[in-house]
This record gives sequence, C-alpha cells and structure tokens, in this order.
Amino acid sequence: MKKLSPPLIGILILFLTACSSSFNSGKQTKSPNTKPIVLTTFTVLADIASNVAGERLQVNSITKVGSEIHGYQPTPSDVVKASQAQLIIENGLGLELWAKKFTASAGNIPTVVLSDGIKPLLIEGDVYQGKPNPHVWMSPKKAIHYVDKLVEAFIQIDPVGRNTYISNGKGYKKKLIELDKELRVRLSQIPSNRRVLVTCEGAFTYLAKDYGMEEAYLWPVNAESQVTPRRMAKLITTIKQKEVPTIFCESTVSSKAQRQVAKQSGATYGGEFYVDSLSVTNGPAPTFLRLLRHNVQLIVKGLVL
Repeated sequence: MKKLSPPLIGILILFLTACSSSFNSGKQTKSPNTKPIVLTTFTVLADIASNVAGERLQVNSITKVGSEIHGYQPTPSDVVKASQAQLIIENGLGLELWAKKFTASAGNIPTVVLSDGIKPLLIEGDVYQGKPNPHVWMSPKKAIHYVDKLVEAFIQIDPVGRNTYISNGKGYKKKLIELDKELRVRLSQIPSNRRVLVTCEGAFTYLAKDYGMEEAYLWPVNAESQVTPRRMAKLITTIKQKEVPTIFCESTVSSKAQRQVAKQSGATYGGEFYVDSLSVTNGPAPTFLRLLRHNVQLIVKGLVL
C-alpha cells in the first residue's frame, strides 16, 4: 500500500476538517445568510421593496398572501422573525393597528413608515369621519413616494449598496409613471355618467381622485367590516340613483354582503379587487403592478357597457 505524500496528507486533513465543521449530530448546517433582513407588514409592500432592494436584501412579508392586514394578529414566530431583521417597513396612517406593539415585542427594530410625508385624503361620512384613509399605495403616483422612502431606508442599513438602490428606485419609478399613464387612458373609456366605483371597503379613494371617479362602499376600512342595515340601505340607494351597473369587493374579505347588495339594487357583481394582499404566483395579481392592472381591468369591464 502506497504512503501518502505530505502535500496530500495536508489536503486530506483540510478536507476532513471542513466536512466535520459542516455537520452537527449528523445534520449539515447551512451557511449563514449574510444579506440584511427586511420585513414588511404585508405582501404588497414586500413586492415594492423587493424591486428596490434587488439582490442585496432579503425581503419578506410578515402577513401571508390572502391575509387581512387591518386586524392581523402577529404570532410568536412573527416576533422571532422580526427580532432577526435589520428593518421593518409599514404603511402607517392607522392601517396596521398592531404594528407598534409588534415592533416593541420584537425589540424595537428600526422601522420606516412609507406614508410619512404624504398629505392623506380623509375618510368622509362614517364613524371614521376625518381620519386618514391609509390606502395610499393604490395611486401609482403616490407609490413613487414609497419608493423614495425605501431607497433612503435601504441606504441607511446598507450604505455600500447605495448606487444599486438609487438605480433600482429610478427604474421602478419609471414603471409607475408609465402605469399611471396607462391606467388614465384605460379609465377614460368609462362614460361620465358611470364613473362610480362601488366596493366593499373604501380603499380606492386615492385611485378615484387620480382618475376622476366617485367612490361608494359598504364600510370605510376592513378593520370595521360590519354590514349594518343603514350602510347597506344607503349603498343600495346610491347604486339605484346613479344607475351603477356593476359593483365589486376585495379579495381579503367575504363578498357575501356585497352580492346581496347587488341582488337588491339590480347591479351585477363584477368580481374581486386586490388591495391589501397580492394573489398567489399564478393568480391575477402576483405583483403590485399587476394588482393595479387587474383592478382597472375589472373596473373598465364592469362600467363600460
């Protein structure tokens, strides 16, 4: 049997040492993730943030696809995940009622509120009268502000990636500007006497203002998704008076009440919008840009008759 030469012995020792350090009780350990971890409160923000972050950050959403964001109850595993993050991103304006307590439980992780600096539109005519409408991202133009806030926040936790974040942010803002023009053209097809958007939640205030539409709904925010007889009767009257042909609901709440409104008002139920959550990957709204396109497609299909 041939003896191993000293160089080969050295190589073998290094190999065995490396192998032994990669196993613990017979299980291989994974290399630690060196990317800074960023958590967003819901999937829409995670998609926007991922477009700005590129490959430099690990971006995850606390809530899963299909979750209702307003009254979400964080789990212990959510707190653990947050405690390992370098940054938490939230929308603000009262959308995530649980956010402050959650971040405190996770160890007061640095947080950026994307709606900070935006003058919000106010809710009108309900128990939320005068409170800010939190659904700012439903306006492509307003979402540009979110991108700027993300670029600034990412540079703070990863200064080396400054040029990447600035470049990615510019590219994504260009897409938002183009989308705004596209949606404006598509929604201009709706006749002036049919520009009334009826939904379950008052989540389209910013979009309606951008594109010259009127909004009506069953409840102002999903945090108070109670269908009172008064609210239902008022909406039915509005639909009849304005001769609204088609009404809609959102994917994260039950459409049962809105279908009843459609039946009693004579309107058609036109399908589900995506607002507080993306769809699954093979669904109609797997990204924020496709979410807005899907919603506008439903609006145009339902109101251009």
